[in-house]
Amino acid sequence: MPNPKGKPENLERIQPKGEEPMTEQISFRATKSMKEEVKAHDDPAEFCRRAIQEALDREKKK
Repeated sequence: MPNPKGKPENLERIQPKGEEPMTEQISFRATKSMKEEVKAHDDPAEFCRRAIQEALDREKKK
């Protein structure tokens, strides 16, 4: 019978891709079509992070 809690290696924390640990969460409202387009990407979370970071960088340059 398989372990109902999964494999031990699946319980390890995912390492952040950037230099700074990702400990915070942000939620916001979007249209259904926006959500579907974002979810269509290979890594939707990373796509959102990059888009937000690009917008923040552009804002700093002003």
